[in-house]
Amino acid sequence: MAQSKATKKFEKHHLKDVLERRKGLKKTKQQQQLKARKQARRVEENGGAAAVEANAALAKDGAKKSGKDAFQDMSVDDFFQGGFEVPELPKQKGAKRKRQDDVQDDESEASFEEQPVVPDEGSSGSESEDDIDHKEQLDALAENDPDFHKYLQDNEPGLLGGELADIGELSDASVEPERKKQKKSKADDSDDESKGGGKNELDTVTVKRWQQALTEQHSLRVAKEVVLAFRVAAHISEDEEKDFKYSISDPDVYHQLLTTALKHIPTVFEHHLPVQESKSRKVHVPTESKKFKTLVPLLKSQISSIIHLLDNLSDAATLRLTLSSTLPLLPYLLSFKKLVRDIARAAAAVWSTSSSPESTRIAAFLVLRRLVVIGDSGIRENVLKAAYQALVKGSRNTTTHTMPGVNLMKNSAAELWGLCSDSGDGVAYTTAFTFIRQLAIHLRGSITNNSNESYKTVYNWQYVHSLDFWSRVIASHATAATSPLRPLIYPLVQVTLGALRLIPTATYFPLRFQLVRALLRISLTTGTYIPLAPALHEVLNSAEMRRPPKAATLKPLDFATAIRAPKAYLRTRVYQDGVGEQIVELLSEFFALWTKNIAFPELALPVIIMLKRWLKEVNNRAKGKGNQNQKINTSIQLLVQKLEANTKYVEEKRAKVDFAPNNRRGVEGFLQDVEWTKSPLGAFVVGQRKTREEKTRLVEEGRQEEERREQSQKGKDKGKMVGNGKSGRGAVEVESDVSDDEDEMEDFSE
Repeated sequence: MAQSKATKKFEKHHLKDVLERRKGLKKTKQQQQLKARKQARRVEENGGAAAVEANAALAKDGAKKSGKDAFQDMSVDDFFQGGFEVPELPKQKGAKRKRQDDVQDDESEASFEEQPVVPDEGSSGSESEDDIDHKEQLDALAENDPDFHKYLQDNEPGLLGGELADIGELSDASVEPERKKQKKSKADDSDDESKGGGKNELDTVTVKRWQQALTEQHSLRVAKEVVLAFRVAAHISEDEEKDFKYSISDPDVYHQLLTTALKHIPTVFEHHLPVQESKSRKVHVPTESKKFKTLVPLLKSQISSIIHLLDNLSDAATLRLTLSSTLPLLPYLLSFKKLVRDIARAAAAVWSTSSSPESTRIAAFLVLRRLVVIGDSGIRENVLKAAYQALVKGSRNTTTHTMPGVNLMKNSAAELWGLCSDSGDGVAYTTAFTFIRQLAIHLRGSITNNSNESYKTVYNWQYVHSLDFWSRVIASHATAATSPLRPLIYPLVQVTLGALRLIPTATYFPLRFQLVRALLRISLTTGTYIPLAPALHEVLNSAEMRRPPKAATLKPLDFATAIRAPKAYLRTRVYQDGVGEQIVELLSEFFALWTKNIAFPELALPVIIMLKRWLKEVNNRAKGKGNQNQKINTSIQLLVQKLEANTKYVEEKRAKVDFAPNNRRGVEGFLQDVEWTKSPLGAFVVGQRKTREEKTRLVEEGRQEEERREQSQKGKDKGKMVGNGKSGRGAVEVESDVSDDEDEMEDFSE
């Protein structure tokens, strides 16, 4: 029998909530029955068993009767359309159950992602009437019969409520009941007032005693004091006066406290509430346990202090220690989305800071990576957005010195998108599509806007690095036909081609070469044909390459770290030589991708014809025509020869095949057993790469030598400041634990 429309609608929107509500009702009923048995046993021991049984029987009969009357005249269709409305139970015995049903009804209307696993605060609002009555009864019992109350406390702590049960579980390391806290705080306040001071000055003995208690006993009471003192250390550089419990004036105490809080507080959390991790890297923290609720205030305070430190610290060693201490605490944060978002933004800010050492940036990236691995789809989306925004912000200023750091960010962020694409929740595709669409909107605005400055929203380092970053993401994680990121190839290629043709002047030839390299990366890894030869031929046909250049003594322009040629370089021989080298390199790299393709002769023929025509025009020296640059003309002529040689090589191999052009398997397997370096064009490209690598190595050695000189000079200046008594405070001399991860990440800066 086919299901009705109402039934399907109910199963789609309400069935899951109803099942969860039934489970909750069943659990509540079991708890009430257990409580009733214990209470009946206690009353029976005092001689009142008969009266208790009679009252329980009456209450049970009344509940059955009310439930029976509520459902007696209801049809099945009305039952499904009503949304499983549970009838109201008698108030005198079922008030707690009804109240819980109302809460569950409200929670079922919210989405799963909006519901936190536990409340944000340590307490869950006002106490219920039953809890208040229960506490009053316990207070009366403690006053009237203290021996019996003590017996229950030792043997039946569950009957006395959550507070005494917590004390029984955590012993000396637990938090005292709320009333004792208030009394103690009042007593402390009165003591402080009598002493005349509101803060306690920390000393080395106290911090060492705390460290010993955390290491040996894992005491939660001591952990609370350390967290309170750590908050003072995190805000010590602020000018505003805040009401903190402790004060710190000794730099040694500050360093020791910072190290103690960052190293030992995570071990206390792991001791009292171990994290369960499955083989699929999914973590589980028992958030419904009482210990977790006890640890929540400590966790929030610790993470808030860490976030404040990450935003204000400048010492590399302290930053690494702070970031590495955050990793063990991340599983406990998954229930608090706001804290996760804040810690992701703070780590991304450190990761994108160009002045930070590479090891510190790797430590920050490991925090982002851990969140992506253990978090849900909402956390992954927040981390990806924070990483991309930090990447765009950190790539604004690009020089020879900052380029390795920018490459580190792009390659490491590409790994984050790869991890999300493997999870299969669609977050990687949706976020990537949103950001690529944003780039397309900026490009369209620059094209449609007629102002002279509109092109600057596209022709800047941030836009170029964004396109290059997405090319790395596609090249790394869209190679398989089933990859969720593969549909992004076409829109990204279209946006990149539109950007490189926006301003076709000689000033922005370096930007065009940057974007062509990004497209070559996509074409190489995904096997997608992208027509790049016309974009490079447009450069050859420009006036910059067809006219005689001017002599100049400028140093060669570094095209790897430039998107705009300075005005002094235009129409000079130095710039013309550099542009010619880039064209030969990129054209040869483009055709090297298809050097074994069976259609290579047809692909190369139009380009060979255009290059020969260009050579004929620029070599005409009659009446001052031509560029009169033999170096460039010779290199272009050599490229034409290699293209013709490779064409003949493919034609000879193609003449020996015995399959038709419509045989796709035969076409794809053409020259599959031959290395591309064995072809004429492949051997030429390999030689070019070796020459460029040697040149790049020499440039990099010069850059590193210059950095060493600058650092040595800074060290001398710092030594002079220390000698004059101007040394600052805020650095912690510690070893970071992220050195083992640097080997895994060393290729990110390439």
